[in-house]
Amino acid sequence: MENNILIMVVEDDEILANEIKSFLRKWGYKAEKAVHFLNIIEDYSRLHPHLILLDINLPYYDGFYWCTKIREISDIPIIYISSRNDDSDKIRAIVQGGDDYVEKPFNLHVLKAKIEAIIRRTYQYKVKDKIYLNPETCFDTQSAVLYFQNQEVDLTKSEKKILSKMFSCKGEIVSREELMMELWNTEEYVSDGTLTTMISRLRSKLEAYCHNEIIKTKKGYGYYIE
Repeated sequence: MENNILIMVVEDDEILANEIKSFLRKWGYKAEKAVHFLNIIEDYSRLHPHLILLDINLPYYDGFYWCTKIREISDIPIIYISSRNDDSDKIRAIVQGGDDYVEKPFNLHVLKAKIEAIIRRTYQYKVKDKIYLNPETCFDTQSAVLYFQNQEVDLTKSEKKILSKMFSCKGEIVSREELMMELWNTEEYVSDGTLTTMISRLRSKLEAYCHNEIIKTKKGYGYYIE
């Protein structure tokens, strides 16, 4: 199984961090270790993960501190992984923004089950017709509005039409002819060259918020969103 879910492992025990990373990759996830323990936000900004596994006992600043800092900029799911077994630590972890708490030593398959449950709730279900592209960006298929951090992204009428068509056929190739017909239906004549320019501009907008390519090209056929 392969997917596009990237998990950031914030764990200073190198052996355990590598074990978790290898295990997750074996199950089709993308997994990367944090390396800047003095500034975890730097790793977060570089990797743009979908979920964070966060130890509490870390160099420089503890996991509680970093969870608070991450929550200032993102609602990304956070699972604490810690050897602390005191109930007060578990309560503090959740109160300060954690989504779950797994006590060390733990069974990796139990950790995987918890990750899968959070991923399903966060990304794989449409919530009120919203499709999440990452923790901070979603497209409302009902209103054809793209949101970033709950703020509407400025899209043209044509760009909204293109995205609506692409998301309605998610996982399938949409031909250039189909997109042009979709735009003609809105009384806007679009030439082949104009469509190319539109797609290019829309890609640039999406990449600015999603940091990866959302609209992919199938040469000779058209475009698709995975």
